[in-house]
Amino acid sequence: MVADEVLSVRDLGVQVAVVVGGGNYFRGRMAEGWGISRAEADNIGMLGTVMNALMLRGALTARTKADVRVMTAIPMQSVAEPFIRLRAVRHLEHGAIVLLAGGIGQPYVTTDYPAVQRALELDCDVLLVAKRGVDGVYDSDPRENPDAVRYSRLTYEDALTAGVRVMDTSAFVLANEQALTMHVFDVAAVGAMSQICQGADLGTRIAVD
Repeated sequence: MVADEVLSVRDLGVQVAVVVGGGNYFRGRMAEGWGISRAEADNIGMLGTVMNALMLRGALTARTKADVRVMTAIPMQSVAEPFIRLRAVRHLEHGAIVLLAGGIGQPYVTTDYPAVQRALELDCDVLLVAKRGVDGVYDSDPRENPDAVRYSRLTYEDALTAGVRVMDTSAFVLANEQALTMHVFDVAAVGAMSQICQGADLGTRIAVD
């Protein structure tokens, strides 16, 4: 399903880079119960993102003849290219779909931060933030409050004032400092990515103003 959504955006003529997470393999909160250190747990998580990127590449290449490149922050030349910013830009300019894995190659960082960092490095127009089980940013938890109201638009200042949790604080602060526009949406919503790229009022748009 994610592969179809990515291709629907590319079919609009949009250059697409995807920062891949690894939470389905291993989440940090599991580490403490198993006696695994945070650094080791993050290394496991980074490897999980590489496996997901390779699976996504397989799903994409089964559906399109477009070039699909996996680039990793952790060198592993036998399965993927190392992330080099100018090379990634060149791939995008030549129409390739670029899948970015391995976070930033360092522990103590969730996938949120690499998503913002890579978006800035690749000079992206917008960062689409795919969330599971929620279709945007709300004034309270919609799973606990049926009357929760979804924000269609937010400034970073308003979001910080309201104390909404969109992503890790470090990633959110970086996006704010660099005036990166992001759009939070439900990853399970069919067609959401392409509709957002065409200006549809889905999810929550967060920007400096």
